[in-house]
Amino acid sequence: MPIPAPNLYPPFNILRLSHVEYRVTDLARARAFWVDTLGLQVTAEEPGRLYLRAMEERGHHCVTLVEAAEPSVGVLGFKVFDEGELDKAAAWFARQGLPVEWVESPFITRAFRTRDPFGIPLEFYARMERLAPIHQKYALYRGVKPLRIDHFNMFASDVDASVAFYNQIGFRVTEYTEDAESGRCWAAWMHRKGGVHDVAFTNGRGPRLHHTAFWVPTPLNIIDLLDLMATTGYVANIERGPGRHGISNAFFLYIRDPDGHRIEIYCSDYQTVDPDLEPIRWDLKDPQRQTLWGAPAPRSWFEEGSVFEGAELVASALTAQPIVAP
Repeated sequence: MPIPAPNLYPPFNILRLSHVEYRVTDLARARAFWVDTLGLQVTAEEPGRLYLRAMEERGHHCVTLVEAAEPSVGVLGFKVFDEGELDKAAAWFARQGLPVEWVESPFITRAFRTRDPFGIPLEFYARMERLAPIHQKYALYRGVKPLRIDHFNMFASDVDASVAFYNQIGFRVTEYTEDAESGRCWAAWMHRKGGVHDVAFTNGRGPRLHHTAFWVPTPLNIIDLLDLMATTGYVANIERGPGRHGISNAFFLYIRDPDGHRIEIYCSDYQTVDPDLEPIRWDLKDPQRQTLWGAPAPRSWFEEGSVFEGAELVASALTAQPIVAP
C-alpha cells in the first residue's frame, strides 16, 4: 500500500513522545538496572513506584517503574503544544469513538488517557512539572550517560493501518520497509520532533511494545555500557549489537531489563525537519536494512515484546519474513 501523504495540519499539535510506564516484578532489582547500570536519574520515589529522567530532560520523568505481579506496559505518553491543543486532542479521540478518561497523573497538570484503535494505551498532556537542569552536573553522569528518551517501537498486526491512523494525528513517515511480494508495509518510522522517529511500527503479533530508545552522546558510550554490563552480571541481558542500522543510520545496542523489557541505546541518526521530506523505502530482503554492515538480527528481536496492559493481541496477516540470524 502507498505511504500516505504527510498531514501537515493535523487536528491537534503533538510536540513529541514524552514518557513510558513499565510494570516490573521487583522494583529494587529494576532500580539497580535502570539507575545504577544505565544511569537514569531518580526524580521521585513512592512505595512501589519510581520516577526517572535522562540527563538533558527538564520534564519530571520519562520513565515510571511500577511494581506489579507481572511485567507489562501501562501507558505511552505524549506532550502536546498547550492546554488548548490538549482539549482539541480529547475532543478528536472522542469523535473517533475511542475512550477518553481525564486522569490524575502525578507531576502532570492535566492529562487524559485513551487507546488507539489497536489497543495501545496513550496519555496526552501539555504541562509536566519542570526540574532544574542537570546536563552540566557531570558528577551525575554514569552508565551509558542517557541524554533523553528518543522513540517507541511497537509490534503492529497491521502496519499500514497503524501508519494511516498516526498520519491522521500528524506523525510523518521518514523511512519504511516494504514487502515487495505483497506491496504492503512491513515496518515504518514516523516522527513529530524532527528526528527519524517518535514512533515506529514493526510487523508482528500486536499491539506490543518492541522497545523504548534512549539517545546517548557517542558510540563510545555504548561500548562503555557493554563493558559495564559484561562485568556486573548483565551479559545475558545484551541482545543485539552494537551495530549501525541501515534504516535511520543510527548506531545502536539492544538490551533487556531484568523483566525482559527491551531498551535501545541509540545515537547518530539524522534530522527530518522539512515537512516535504520524501520517505526512504527499503526492501524487506535487503540485508543492509537491519544493519548497514549486513549482520541480521536474532529471532528474539522479531518475536518478543512487552504486552500493553489491557490490550488484546492479534496475529499479523502479513507472513513475510525478514532475514533472521541462524
